[in-house]
Amino acid sequence: MAAPLVTLSDYEVQAREKLEPGSWAYLSGGAADEFTLNANAQAWQRLEIWPRVLQPLCGGHTRVKLAGRDLAHPILLAPVAHQRLAHAEGEVASALAAAAQGAGYILSTQSSVPLEMVAQAMLGDQERGPMWFQLYWQHDRAFNLELAERARAAGYEALVLTADAPVSGARDRERRAEFKLPPGIESVHLQGVPPPTTHEAATYCGGIPAHALCWEDIAWLQARTPLPIWLKGVLHPQDALRAREMGLAGLIVSNHGGRTLDTAPASARALARIADAVDGQLPLIVDGGIRRGTDILKAMALGANAVLIGRPLMHGLAVAGALGVARVIRILRDELEMAMALSGCRTLADATRELLDTPTGL
Repeated sequence: MAAPLVTLSDYEVQAREKLEPGSWAYLSGGAADEFTLNANAQAWQRLEIWPRVLQPLCGGHTRVKLAGRDLAHPILLAPVAHQRLAHAEGEVASALAAAAQGAGYILSTQSSVPLEMVAQAMLGDQERGPMWFQLYWQHDRAFNLELAERARAAGYEALVLTADAPVSGARDRERRAEFKLPPGIESVHLQGVPPPTTHEAATYCGGIPAHALCWEDIAWLQARTPLPIWLKGVLHPQDALRAREMGLAGLIVSNHGGRTLDTAPASARALARIADAVDGQLPLIVDGGIRRGTDILKAMALGANAVLIGRPLMHGLAVAGALGVARVIRILRDELEMAMALSGCRTLADATRELLDTPTGL
């Protein structure tokens, strides 16, 4: 008889048993020596919660406000590519789980299911969280705008531009496994992208960075779409300040789950610095290494308005489809409630820097 699935790590163990070795390497691996991948979780673990006792807890809750909406809790599902690697229903299953649990959902450009199908899985649920579309910038501006308009027409409420992956990181574990997408799974939204019109020298990452997203592209898109734009992959406070000056909707503090630039700082370290820089004038979401409700409480105390989970959603999806993802979200929310009560936080507004004392471990 299988042991009960009690924690997110339990789901990770079972997911590894279910997935093909190549798929597991793709989903779980990081860049190069995986220092940043490992540092993400370790940074949350090093932070100590200094609990207050005898605090009034009557009427406690996990509700937050994000992007003008009242959410039941601060957990959103990150944009993860090719989710049909984990389950036949892929992104539709994870979207159903998010809606059932009141979690926000961000669909990847590299989804293995069309964005319209995913939207249909969520839009009918009145208790759902926000539904956003993540955009990997392509070399053809017209194609990007067409995809953004397609997302808007389907009901997506914001765009999330990923800024930290102009090229892929050196994913050694993935390359050692010789991972390739299996037949029948592909990035369905990237079919038909026009070929580049310029021919850059192949001496610098094959010329790919010549077409990478830049601040001017964001301004161009802002002028052409009514959707609010979030920027994902920000680690440096100066970039956060520029995003604020441009009037972006918010930031996702992220190092791409340790999958791009190895030895980049853990997202918890970056969050504290960015929160200080923007001083509450720009909403912040953070991802990277969040595996416990205490991690979420610490993120809120450092200045986040919400958190994203990526790999854990894939673990739940691999183990039990939509039900597995829903259970992963519920475990985190239950753990968050326990951490709040045990630390003297009636609401998440009570989670301030004082809860962590001085975060010297960062």
